[in-house]
Amino acid sequence: MRHIAIIGSGPAGYYTAEAAQKQFGDDVRVDVIDRLPVPYGLIRFGVAPDHQSIKAVSRRYEGVALSDNVRFVGNVMVGEDISIDELLGMYDAVILATGAPNDRDLGIPGSDLPGVFGSAAFVGWYNGHPDFADLEPPLDGKHVAIVGNGNVALDVARILSKTRVELGGSDIVSHALDMLETANTEEVTILGRRGPHQIAMTPKELGELGHLERACPYVDRADLPDAGEDMLLEPGMRKSVTCLREFAAIPESYRATKPISIEFDFFAAPVAIEGDGKVERIIVERTELDSELRSRGTGETYAIDCSMVVACIGYQTPSIEGVPYEHGRGRFANVEGRILQGLYCVGWARRGPSGTIGTNRPDGYMIIEAVAEDIGDGASKQGRAALDALLEQRGVQIVKFSDWKKIEEAEIARAREGAPREKFVRIEDMIKAAN
Repeated sequence: MRHIAIIGSGPAGYYTAEAAQKQFGDDVRVDVIDRLPVPYGLIRFGVAPDHQSIKAVSRRYEGVALSDNVRFVGNVMVGEDISIDELLGMYDAVILATGAPNDRDLGIPGSDLPGVFGSAAFVGWYNGHPDFADLEPPLDGKHVAIVGNGNVALDVARILSKTRVELGGSDIVSHALDMLETANTEEVTILGRRGPHQIAMTPKELGELGHLERACPYVDRADLPDAGEDMLLEPGMRKSVTCLREFAAIPESYRATKPISIEFDFFAAPVAIEGDGKVERIIVERTELDSELRSRGTGETYAIDCSMVVACIGYQTPSIEGVPYEHGRGRFANVEGRILQGLYCVGWARRGPSGTIGTNRPDGYMIIEAVAEDIGDGASKQGRAALDALLEQRGVQIVKFSDWKKIEEAEIARAREGAPREKFVRIEDMIKAAN
């Protein structure tokens, strides 16, 4: 019997568990360990609450979790409740699938001022992550600046701009919905260091901005390259740039009918955030592209008055004591997923924050092939029996998948009308529902 521990219950974790089932059949026991009492990681806390069709992938993971040889072990903090070395003594393979839940720092003066948030924190706030339940974003101001030109920046702009009715079928948590409903936001500026041809925004997410009830997107025609240059782009990117061209063509008379403006500010690099004890403005330097399409500053700066800044510039994997780490890349140091003997990483913990949810599936299968090659028939470790004994000795109450289903039932029961669920945002409330 082979015993495998997977740390992290998001897409990378469950695709890897699925791969282990396919590879080893009944001759494997997989424990999927998570620090929270609820599974699914990025699906629950990162995917936009108004994108329920994307969240539906969790049903596939549930099929894996409900099988006899895979077990969810929630409410266990690796590094505190149990160490990596202890897990390596219990399991034939330990696979880190912790994702990249930490925000990258803007790294400019003033980025520590109240009112500056990373996207993991801000998205976590409206998605009900326990770590960010007490976040109090200053939504009383009229202008919000978003730094970044990817889909997360679009998610943040869209959630800031939607009405309560538009968010009716989402699983946005009520305390965030109430605050957003009374927000004074009139303008959202999305800052990008490079131009329209260098965005990392997909056409579906961009297109959504063109159909908002009270908001209208704006693109300066002068920022757009000649239309003929679009033919050099791959098809998906070409569709995205077509969306930007459509935004640029929206008549001013129509824009004036919308109370919120979402402005794309290209060739704009933030260089400082200023304010007296809180965010009051962001200082931006105009950029240009060099011959290799990298941005460089021109020396021309300007200020954008704003009360809040959300940095959507990427994520990094949190380090774990005793595990080699690449600080420059924000991921565990590894060679094709191998870290140390018996220790592996998968997904964003291996690659850094890149790719889609589906990218994690082939990644998980690749890692399990490496595990199969390395551990052979296994059989020398105790696996979950040893884990349970140690956690019981330390007074750690684990949450199993059957307990999670009770939490889920309680969340569905307390949902507001039209919403799929009302998430618990306190760990103690999750544990209470599980019991």
